[in-house]
Amino acid sequence: MRFGYWMPVFGGWLRNVPDEGMAASWAYSRDLTVNAERWGYDLTLIAELNMNDIKGVGAPTLDAWSTAAALAAVTETIELMVAVRPNFHQPALFAKAAANIDQIAGGRLALNVVSSWWADEARRYGLQFDQHDDRYARTSEWLKVVEGLWSEEEFTFSGQFYQTDHAVCSPKPARKPVTYAGGESPAAKALIAEQCDAYVMHGDPVEAIAPKIADMAARREALGKPPMHYGMAAYAIVRDSEAEAQRELARITEVKELPAGYANFDQWLSGTQLEREMKIQEYAVSNRGLRPNLVGTPEQLRERIEEYEAAGLDLLLLQMSPQAEEMERFAAQVMRREKVAA
Repeated sequence: MRFGYWMPVFGGWLRNVPDEGMAASWAYSRDLTVNAERWGYDLTLIAELNMNDIKGVGAPTLDAWSTAAALAAVTETIELMVAVRPNFHQPALFAKAAANIDQIAGGRLALNVVSSWWADEARRYGLQFDQHDDRYARTSEWLKVVEGLWSEEEFTFSGQFYQTDHAVCSPKPARKPVTYAGGESPAAKALIAEQCDAYVMHGDPVEAIAPKIADMAARREALGKPPMHYGMAAYAIVRDSEAEAQRELARITEVKELPAGYANFDQWLSGTQLEREMKIQEYAVSNRGLRPNLVGTPEQLRERIEEYEAAGLDLLLLQMSPQAEEMERFAAQVMRREKVAA
């Protein structure tokens, strides 16, 4: 299993805990990522939103791509998986900027391609927001342009959404970035199977994840493409006893009143085609992070992770709070990897 973590670009992951002790700041992100390499983490996912959907739209949120460029220069081994929304980035210009970041990182850049869900954000910034299936049609063209610029000396393209005429990207990426994407609609799955390298999922029990992996594997095989990688979001709580872990779970899921971010959460639900109904009690933790039940003792968590590995999962994208302290504990007690000298 590879272990990744969500960069706390929103200042945390708990919608009902106002201050989680991890500022949405460059200093916190830099220190966390440098330490994450030392603790043995393989990857960080840097989410991309211009407004804060966890703490409320007016709260600070870091820009994903400038943060990624800065992190590329101060890290050595960690993979930088950066989210990108096609309707927010002209693809030919994006290909040039991303190639440069990958050069800075020495081939450690990866894309998390997200077909946007937040209509109000797009409206506020004066950007196009497509209907559900049209978003995936745009994403398909967007990926063709980006990868065309990365693979050809000059790239010409004429599509419904984008056009280029002998566009040039030089230098190219040090290594072609891995493309991750998620989605549960038929349109999303068709696109991902055809054009992406890895499928990432919201958190779910292993009995729900296993058939999703089997379905995507079958789609890839039918297309004659190589096997994919599979990742899943999860919120982790590790303690010395199960009772301690359950007390922490109760603390973070108590919702006394609906805070500022609830309207954004409700809008996201209305704009998606999820296969399984969301529960309001899961509101406190994003990305269905509690469904995998990575809550308990180190031995319990390792046992559950082994079950996911057996189902074909090879990447966990973890959220924790407060992140630095909990990530160090998780690395020492669950990952049990050798620390690199500071």
